[in-house]
Amino acid sequence: MHSRCIFFALHLAIRQAYKNLNDADKSLSRPTDLRNDHEPHSHCKELDQLPPHCRRTRRPFEPRAERYRHHPLRYPQHCGPFLPLIGTKPGLQRRRPRAPFLLEARNGCGRKPRMDKTTSPYSPIHVVGGGLAGSEAAWQIAEAGVPVILHEMRGVRGTDAHKTDGLAELVCSNSFRSDDATSNAVGVLHAEMRLAGSLIMRAADHNQVPAGGALAVDRDGFSQAVGAQIESHPLISVVREEIDDLPPREWDLAIVATGPLTAPALAEAIRRETGADALAFFDAIAPIVYTETIDMDVCWHQSRYDKVGPGGTGKDYINCPMTEVQYNAFVDALIASDKTGFKEWEGTPYFDGCLPIEVMAERGRETLRHGPMKPMGLTNAHNPSVKPYAVVQLRQDNALGTLYNMVGFQTKLKYGAQTDVFRMIPGLENAEFARLGGLHRNTYINSPILLDGSLTLKSRPGLRFAGQITGCEGYVESASIGLLAGRFAAAERKGEKPSLPPATTAFGALLNHITGGHIVSDDEPGKRSFQPMNINFGLFPPLEAGALTKPEGAKRFRGKEKAVAKKQATSARALKDCAAWLAHETA
Repeated sequence: MHSRCIFFALHLAIRQAYKNLNDADKSLSRPTDLRNDHEPHSHCKELDQLPPHCRRTRRPFEPRAERYRHHPLRYPQHCGPFLPLIGTKPGLQRRRPRAPFLLEARNGCGRKPRMDKTTSPYSPIHVVGGGLAGSEAAWQIAEAGVPVILHEMRGVRGTDAHKTDGLAELVCSNSFRSDDATSNAVGVLHAEMRLAGSLIMRAADHNQVPAGGALAVDRDGFSQAVGAQIESHPLISVVREEIDDLPPREWDLAIVATGPLTAPALAEAIRRETGADALAFFDAIAPIVYTETIDMDVCWHQSRYDKVGPGGTGKDYINCPMTEVQYNAFVDALIASDKTGFKEWEGTPYFDGCLPIEVMAERGRETLRHGPMKPMGLTNAHNPSVKPYAVVQLRQDNALGTLYNMVGFQTKLKYGAQTDVFRMIPGLENAEFARLGGLHRNTYINSPILLDGSLTLKSRPGLRFAGQITGCEGYVESASIGLLAGRFAAAERKGEKPSLPPATTAFGALLNHITGGHIVSDDEPGKRSFQPMNINFGLFPPLEAGALTKPEGAKRFRGKEKAVAKKQATSARALKDCAAWLAHETA
């Protein structure tokens, strides 16, 4: 009798284990967080963009390793002591989605089988460079139904700044900056890219880490997500090779998106073709610290002004306080420390949005207190009554929270000097660094002179440039120009005239700056005034007369209140015009 009870108890336990596994399977079959539910059902192009009533399935967007965290019962190591008895469920580890053409008959969705490289009626477009701009350009072309060959040299030859051969690797910060689409220009650009089906923004959204009001990402998960989507797309071929010259003329349509670290041979080929010297500037990388080595008895968690951002809590940064004496000693050490020699780079300017910390210190003793080390909006949790004289902030760098990067601390100090100086910061006395700061030289072309409105090289029709090499600055800006270049190239391949975004959109404002901003003036022959630029409201055209209305009951409408209203109106106009432009493109 006793053995029979054990048998029935074990039988019930096995059935319950199978039920748990099946429930976990079902939770994966419809990843609702990946859908764009606002899209009409007839416009669904991707399985992850379907409205809730459509039952088509696909694998989750994030890399396979990321699924362990979200769906623990799906994997054998979480099945408890019954796994030796029930075995591994068939297909448990490598569940594949049903083919779309089999699902359409069952669901009545009417979607045609997706084209691949062998069935497409179009010849391929070549994209050189697998960074953010190149990956986004390739994705947009492929999503338009045109085959793409993406050429990436990493895997054959590395660079001084990259650490892996992954596509869309983030070499500097892990932040995409503000995600506020109501009153921040880069937030507006985020929103427009999402409307346009950006792969880069999808990957960023699915790999975000807490960062206050900013959108920051797990850099490894982000790169893996982009790479997985690119390499699995039926219309994209990834070729690992170095292109040491301009694309051959038999590639009738091509995009060069080699970024600021363009190989010297290709840079020289560009110089020969354009007849103009490439422009350049220095860029620097901030150090990354192991979280466990930060002294939290001194530091505290808080976002500036307790601002809550995407996935944030208002306590997303680690803050290291400084007294006036500590601050002055730190500034003196920065100025006196050994720095990387310039060698042949002597005279190359810095990009003002990414100045090395020691260069800022040399510009004035109080510069850092009003820059990356400003104490405003922060209260020391260990001593609330004492206002810090300066604060060093660290931002989460990966999803696990094991790494934090030093915000605004890009540097060209020598490695030995970095550890000595940065351990002077309270709370970092015993810090261990996963990566120290570094210096690299960025290259870009004089785009207003060389490119037309669709990013095509004027001297060579069919050849486009995209990304930071065009003179935009920032991850999001680079990817957005890649997005536009990809759309323009795909339209040209289909025999259509590229549709340019309205100047009132963030897309249009940035594009117009690149292709028409800061052209050489007549009274200064030979002088180049074109400089790398982040997206900002100064690039947008002025609002129409009467666009701003004074709040009801207000006597005055000026100053900060008016400035905020102006940004909000500019943002709203941009998103409205972008939606109309995209709707016209797909009509």
